[in-house]
Amino acid sequence: MQRISFNFDYKKATQELNYFALKEGGDINKMKALKLIYFADRFHLRKYGRLITNDIYFAMDYGPVPSNVKDIAEETSFLGDSEKDYSSQYISVIDNLTFKSVNPVDNGIFSDSDVEALDYIWERFGHLDQFELADITHEYPEWKRHEKALDLDPRIQMYLEDFFDDPDADVEKCFELSDQDKNLRREQLAEMAYLESLWR
Repeated sequence: MQRISFNFDYKKATQELNYFALKEGGDINKMKALKLIYFADRFHLRKYGRLITNDIYFAMDYGPVPSNVKDIAEETSFLGDSEKDYSSQYISVIDNLTFKSVNPVDNGIFSDSDVEALDYIWERFGHLDQFELADITHEYPEWKRHEKALDLDPRIQMYLEDFFDDPDADVEKCFELSDQDKNLRREQLAEMAYLESLWR
């Protein structure tokens, strides 16, 4: 299976981090925010056929990690100038574990469906801490596929197609899909990736 990727949307990623920090009261644990963004992306991909952030996801010990969002949340040296300048207007790192909001969310960045996904995920998962969220993410097939391999490699890129599969455990599916819908979403995802590749 080919790993599909899209052009990362750093503005939406920044505003998602900002959204969850404000929902938490102004500052938030980084790992908690990253898990909430994973769930929001899972919901949006399953319901609408696209990610919110267009990030690349990696399986790691504590579950799925949106790679570029993590760089923004940590203000790493991997950020480009435009990413750094933009994100610093909205969030600021407090320490290795926490970041805070420094300005209101720019809701104009989001589509109505983006906001729907963020609100839905906060309602379902916002009351949980980062470790509870990490444990839940271990139940999803897109992470479970790589569980054993993580003993040898601490960071493995995940397959977006796996997000359409349902977890075996009794956990939130992040939008119910019929088998027909799953096949349709996979076809849409492949078509979108192909069209985007033509512009690269």
